[in-house]
Amino acid sequence: MPYLNKFILEKIEYLLKKLTEAMGGGWQQEQFEHYKINFDDSKDGLSVWELIELIGNGQFSKGMDRQTVSMAINEVFNELILDVLKQGYMMKKGHRRKNWTERWFVLKPNIISYYVGEDLKDKKGDILLDENCCVESLPDKDGKKCLFLIKCFDKTFEISASDKKKKQEWIQAIHSTIHLLKLGSPPPHKEARQRRKELRKKLLAEQEELERQMKELQTANENKQQELETVRKKLEEAASRAAEEEKKRLQTQVELQARFSTELEREKLIRQQMEEQVAQKSSELEQYLQRVQELEDMYLKLQEALEDERQARQDEETVRKLQARLLEEESSKRAELEKWHLEQQQAIQTTEAEKQELENQRVLKERALQEAMEQLEQLELERKQALEQYEGVKKKLEMATSKTKSWKDKVAQHEGLIRLIEPGSKNPHLITNWGPAAFTQAELEEREKNWKGKKNTE
Repeated sequence: MPYLNKFILEKIEYLLKKLTEAMGGGWQQEQFEHYKINFDDSKDGLSVWELIELIGNGQFSKGMDRQTVSMAINEVFNELILDVLKQGYMMKKGHRRKNWTERWFVLKPNIISYYVGEDLKDKKGDILLDENCCVESLPDKDGKKCLFLIKCFDKTFEISASDKKKKQEWIQAIHSTIHLLKLGSPPPHKEARQRRKELRKKLLAEQEELERQMKELQTANENKQQELETVRKKLEEAASRAAEEEKKRLQTQVELQARFSTELEREKLIRQQMEEQVAQKSSELEQYLQRVQELEDMYLKLQEALEDERQARQDEETVRKLQARLLEEESSKRAELEKWHLEQQQAIQTTEAEKQELENQRVLKERALQEAMEQLEQLELERKQALEQYEGVKKKLEMATSKTKSWKDKVAQHEGLIRLIEPGSKNPHLITNWGPAAFTQAELEEREKNWKGKKNTE
């Protein structure tokens, strides 16, 4: 039998879902997937009679009687073919007499028609729906229950459903229809049909593109076969030439192997030399680090030697100051003695009469001179001690200087890695009769003050 009106699997699935919903059952996706697996892929779809047989065999309407299946088919036909979204008996209130009459209502995408009976022979009126319409629920009144109101531009319709469930279903259906009118969208089944149609077109276009690509691949494959045949012939011709070249290649390979062996030996030798150089550099680096450590130790010792030298210079400066003070005291004593001696000679030359008195004064002067000599000897002793201390400090200074010189020589050998720290310049010395003094002006004044105090006491 020819398949004049075919149903593809997507349409079959959609139709069976609608029928199952109309019969009040649940959709069994797993069962349909099993049916799709066992479907004959050689067929493009099902004919009308095969679809009726599939619905009638009870595979997807198990437990349903024929009357229920017939009603479900009629409902799906009304929705998909006649665009009937909902239909049923309800009570309508008249506009003139205000009486309630039972009518058969039929809801379509943009209109609600009501008839005397469900045979649709005697039509009583229409309720035109647009985006300005609305539906509202009303409370029970005048002995009527399950009331709702449809407001249009020029009229208002009061309707009573048989029960609350029917009332809610009608309100929801009318509200959805008005919402679709506001959006300018088609009914859900038409929109789904359009999507399925577009999907089919897309799949067909993809299938045609795939067939075209397959043809192109087949043509390319035939061309490749011809090219491969040509290449095979060329390879056969090249095989004979390759056999002749094989001997040359083997000979060249032997030469290359010998050359490679030579290059490998040379590379090993170079690598060994590089490793020796790396080891030598490592050793030199360790020696350099050791030398740096030695220089750091040398620098620390040099700092200690410089500190010793600086301390020795300070000691020398102290001794020099002490020696200068002693020399100054000695010079003052000598000047005083010379003065006394001149005064004594003058006293002897004056008069002999005063000789006795002068003799007495001489005795006193001699005693004072004796005491001054003793003080002078004491100062001489202190001066010698100061000289001995000075000699000791001088020796220490010479030793420190020799150490510093040796360290200077060692540092000079290291090409100036460390810069020596040398003492800075001194302030100008006080100049005395014997040269630069080792004491300040304040210390000299203090020393003179002590000497004058001793002299006044005597």
